[in-house]
Amino acid sequence: MSFDLQQLLRPHIAALKPYSSARDEYSGNEGIFLDANENPLGSITGQAYNRYPDPYQSQLKQKLADIKNVSSERIFLGNGSDEAIDLLFRAFCRPGIDNVIIMPPTYGMYEVSAGINDVPVRKVPLTPDFQLNPEEVLAAVTAATKIIFICSPNNPSGNKLLRESILTVLRGFQGLVVVDEAYIDFSDEPSFIHALDEFPNLLVMQTLSKAWGLAALRLGMAFASREIIAILNKIKPPYNISGLTQATVIKALGNTDKLEQMIEEIQVQKEQLRLQLEKTAGVEKVYPSHANFFLVKVPHAKSVYQQLITKKIIVRDRSGVYHCGDCLRITVGNQAENEQFIRALQEILATPIASGLEN
Repeated sequence: MSFDLQQLLRPHIAALKPYSSARDEYSGNEGIFLDANENPLGSITGQAYNRYPDPYQSQLKQKLADIKNVSSERIFLGNGSDEAIDLLFRAFCRPGIDNVIIMPPTYGMYEVSAGINDVPVRKVPLTPDFQLNPEEVLAAVTAATKIIFICSPNNPSGNKLLRESILTVLRGFQGLVVVDEAYIDFSDEPSFIHALDEFPNLLVMQTLSKAWGLAALRLGMAFASREIIAILNKIKPPYNISGLTQATVIKALGNTDKLEQMIEEIQVQKEQLRLQLEKTAGVEKVYPSHANFFLVKVPHAKSVYQQLITKKIIVRDRSGVYHCGDCLRITVGNQAENEQFIRALQEILATPIASGLEN
């Protein structure tokens, strides 16, 4: 049985007539624009913000296409990756009927977005070493399963999932497989973008929030077949990426040398942080990471987390997450931040009362 996108798509979405914006009807850059009810006097900032931006981000997508070595027609840009996740539920999952599969512990927005869209979630936990079991995943598929979400490198564990396991799921499932590569820039694993031609049911998500340092601009990327991208474009808000974001990112994409320098520096600091964590008395385990963070097991993690806050050091308490008991997720900071964190952690773990051992 081959992948049938139209069979997967919700019928009313297939029949939907999308909103046609002024920039859909005329995409030229020159002329007297009296079609979009914009302010003809400019903006109150003095900057040229009075015109609506390109709804399909054509110039920006072409820049990304050159960097990612993929056709611009296979790129969707969203207000963070969260917008793409939400649109996938809207396009393919009938509320209360269809379901999706996630593999905890994983990125929390898959389940939150499912809940917002009233889509049941089937959970197939990762193994204790945070790898997926493809046979169990495929066994959990029902006739109503529309999407499988896979996060690699995984959040919050930081490890990359075995490529062959992901390929097994791609080959064995006739619905949509989403591979979330938010942390791929810190990994030695090749992107699944290069597998799009082989798998029409594959959608790959990436972001500019991590390695590129553009989190405040909220730009997420999805890569898939032209047909899937066309569906996402059909149902997205007409101007979902601001003109300011587009212009800023276009400029930023021309500075790949700085990107490489930042990634290299983060990797250096990451290795130093790993060594310091492993030498810290009381740290029980530092999990392998292909991301810009570590999952770290410590005694009484909730207490340690709270005490770090009193020292103005904020990490993520992941102790309530599947397979992550007594674990903190620690982002790699700059050298000064990492050193301050290590000193604080060592002080906390060296004090039995402070670490909660006598509670």
